[in-house]
Amino acid sequence: MKEALFQPLQLGKLSLKNRIVMPPMTRSRSTQPGNEANDIMAEYYAQRTGAGLIVGEGTQISTLGQGYAWTPGIYSKAQIAGWKKVTDAVHSKGGVMFAQLWHVGRVTHTDNTQGVQPISSSALKAENVKVFVDNGIGEPGFVDVVEPREMTKADIEEVIGQYRQAALNALEAGFDGIELHAANGYLINQFIDSNANNRTDEYGGSIENRLRFLGEVVEAMTDAIGADRVGVRLAPFTSLNGTVDETPVETYVAAAALLNKLKVVYIHIAEVDWDDAPDTPAAFKQGIRDAYQGVIIYAGRYDADKAERAIKEGIADMIGFGRPFVANPDLPNRIKQGYPLAVHNPDTLFGGAEKGLTDYPEYNA
Repeated sequence: MKEALFQPLQLGKLSLKNRIVMPPMTRSRSTQPGNEANDIMAEYYAQRTGAGLIVGEGTQISTLGQGYAWTPGIYSKAQIAGWKKVTDAVHSKGGVMFAQLWHVGRVTHTDNTQGVQPISSSALKAENVKVFVDNGIGEPGFVDVVEPREMTKADIEEVIGQYRQAALNALEAGFDGIELHAANGYLINQFIDSNANNRTDEYGGSIENRLRFLGEVVEAMTDAIGADRVGVRLAPFTSLNGTVDETPVETYVAAAALLNKLKVVYIHIAEVDWDDAPDTPAAFKQGIRDAYQGVIIYAGRYDADKAERAIKEGIADMIGFGRPFVANPDLPNRIKQGYPLAVHNPDTLFGGAEKGLTDYPEYNA
């Protein structure tokens, strides 16, 4: 029995039943046209309400924020109504769910942005990065991303406003809170990481400047819905989608200190999770813990034993299990009972319908 993982936890005003997080995972099953959440997505999330916290898949805040085919949005009335089906289903089974608000910046192709050139911190193309588009046969077709244009001050103001509105829309859709996606090489990460940002104004250069956009977005959202409903996801050491920072420890400990000042309810750190990736340095994890007083979530390559240890050591408060949640809708119960875990089928991760989404069974002892 993993005792630490099954202790309850207070997250703002929310009482969570355990320390297990279902982290955001793109599944590209939204209804077309319109990128609306739907009944099969509602069933998928409702099956996984054993988690103390569910963070929904990345959800774009605007048409220009979309990086991949068939991902859901949260900027139209129909999209809000679609998500309401999902949150109602999750709440009916006692679950707690945050929306992950997403703008991909340069990680996209004009096929996904209705022909409009993408925007980013700088006019720098993400090298060796592909995204998938709808190639008309129901399976994702992978294409190279296109070069973005550098955001003007007016663009920055507009996107901050879109994040704020998306946070309000998320509450209207019944979510318990939101997670700002500031990780994995997407728009906010393109401002934070030094090698993706060559601006010479107050949004580029020093660490403080590169964190400014993050801070302004968070402030707009916490003003709108309350800091106790806003979490932030960061990825300090990943080079996903072509963003790299020259001084990740310094940069991300500063980010944690900024988010502490802004009183966000949690920081969710995505660790590098490919098979032979280096472990996140223990000194860095301690640095985050010292800089930030709220709830800390880690995700990436955790099994039950490693998760239990991280919580007992006080480095983490909650642990996200990504891929295991795909094939194990009852993952928390399997961990609790020591049942074996099923393995997911990688071919049915993106696009399609029920197959590979809602048809994985619970464990039958």
